[in-house]
Amino acid sequence: MDRLDKLESISVHILREAYANFKSLCMLWSIGKDSTVLLWLARKAFLGHVPFPLVHIDTSYKIPEMIEYRDTMAAKWRLNMVYGQNKEALAKKQTFPDGTVDRIACCRLLKSEALKHTLSGQWPRYRFDHNIQKYVLDQNTEPYTGVIVGARADEEGSRSKERYFSPRDRENEWNIGDQPPEFWNQYKTDFEPGAHVRIHPLLDWTELNIWEYIDREKIPTVSLYYDQGAGKRYRSLGCYPCTSPVDSTARNPLEIIEELRGGKFANIAERSGREQDKADGGSLETLRREGYM
Repeated sequence: MDRLDKLESISVHILREAYANFKSLCMLWSIGKDSTVLLWLARKAFLGHVPFPLVHIDTSYKIPEMIEYRDTMAAKWRLNMVYGQNKEALAKKQTFPDGTVDRIACCRLLKSEALKHTLSGQWPRYRFDHNIQKYVLDQNTEPYTGVIVGARADEEGSRSKERYFSPRDRENEWNIGDQPPEFWNQYKTDFEPGAHVRIHPLLDWTELNIWEYIDREKIPTVSLYYDQGAGKRYRSLGCYPCTSPVDSTARNPLEIIEELRGGKFANIAERSGREQDKADGGSLETLRREGYM
């Protein structure tokens, strides 16, 4: 097998291990390239069907093309799509830049808090109803005990400290110093009641691997990753007040691969356009210890 085949095989194995060991399982889908590759792998692992809900945390500040892409793919692939939102913070204008808080506080409220309460079932969830092609209130309030995430170790420093199966405590907090050892393909999947586990099937993938796989598999991705004629594209996607495009004329995965293999982005951080990273001293570890994605 080549490198991509090996990565695919490991990821599919982890997805199946998660499904076999967690009664209430979900997968986070940010609409970005990594979680979209993860969605593709899940469909491969389960023969075209994703047997658990996809959870999206909607901050209401996502770039409109991202939400359009989300709903188009949910309908096309008949996904069990669920979203959660911190409606209280939005109503009180506890947001950035048009509200009363800074970038980090905004991320904490609209992402970390929304994720924590959506996963626990304490806040309303909204699911995509394929019969009417709209989102409706989800009656399921069961907490998710297993949460599949598209994090990669090379993307940002704190992610390199994760395990394939990485527990969070009852308050959704991450104790970096108390992570289980993982030897070869032996994973700890039994944790204390009340905890939930973040599962990382893409941990060993790189940004280059992701784009090579997107090109090989012809995975449909949101158009924001490609230059539309203005000489700019997004390398990493998030909320529009905190995400900047990069100068690039790459219009397809092959051209992005060329930029990463020794071209202009070979030595530039992938998240260099994400302003919240800079506001937090160049690291998201503080937010991620509190439950951030």
